[in-house]
Amino acid sequence: MKRPRHTLHIVSGKGGTGKTTLAAALAYALATEGRRVLLCEVEGRRSLTDLFGVELHGAAEPRLLRTPAGGHVHGLSIDAEDALLEYLRTFYRLGIAGRALDKFGAIDFATSIAPGLRDVLLTGKVYEAVRRQAKGRTDAYDAVVLDAPPTGRIGGFLNVHEAVSGLAKVGPIRDQADSIMRVLRSDDTVVHLTTLLEEMPVTETIEAIEALAPTRITVGTVIANMVTDTPLDEDQLLAAAAERLPLDLPDLTQSERAGLGEEFATTARREQQERTCSQRLASAGLPMVVVPRETLGVDLTTLGSIADTVAAQLPEEINA
Repeated sequence: MKRPRHTLHIVSGKGGTGKTTLAAALAYALATEGRRVLLCEVEGRRSLTDLFGVELHGAAEPRLLRTPAGGHVHGLSIDAEDALLEYLRTFYRLGIAGRALDKFGAIDFATSIAPGLRDVLLTGKVYEAVRRQAKGRTDAYDAVVLDAPPTGRIGGFLNVHEAVSGLAKVGPIRDQADSIMRVLRSDDTVVHLTTLLEEMPVTETIEAIEALAPTRITVGTVIANMVTDTPLDEDQLLAAAAERLPLDLPDLTQSERAGLGEEFATTARREQQERTCSQRLASAGLPMVVVPRETLGVDLTTLGSIADTVAAQLPEEINA
């Protein structure tokens, strides 16, 4: 069985761009030929539970689905407080004492005054899942897909060296941060940024690319989601946007033709905006994956269709 090109796929995007759906579709696409893929979320929004209808809690990694290609996608919802308790048990042998701290709210307090610690704990759980393969564990995964925080804070979230700079110069926390950064900066890790072809999401995507540059973590692709699919060429698009597209529809009244022309014009203007935004993204020099708009919403059936679209445009990732 071939391994995917990258072991860790990090998916980020501005809120409302379909980040979780595309992370799930990527996991679906990677789960082929018997591969086991872990799909993680870190924001406690229950997005994966809502999408797959499988409850995620604690350290459990239940199977979310079996793909037609013979692979399995499992899910994990990572909670910072649970991760801190596990950290205390592992490095300081504080089992009962750690639970007591949680009872008195000390863990919430600690992660609130040191948000960098929260990010180290969250990324640390992802790091542990990725490292299982190298350790030859029976619960190892061929790939891990992380539904990461939005692009507005992805640079800070992944730059755990910076996050712990004011917390620890030496010791277990610093060692953990160093280990995490080695994996994040390695050839095994890639970031995918999701966007709509609209001005604000595209601007935030470009800003995220700039914010990630100092981390030296590879940004692999931009995934343009919910793109309008049109058969019109450039001249027809200009004509439609200006409501000059000839509509030879004798069965319609003049009023109906005018209404249809206005509807075409609205769609054409949106398509023009998308093409302009696509050109802006092209200036970043990254490969772009295009996912057409799903008019019927997203369920497990349409998720498979989106996965096929992603796989067709990322063959080097899926079939490496």
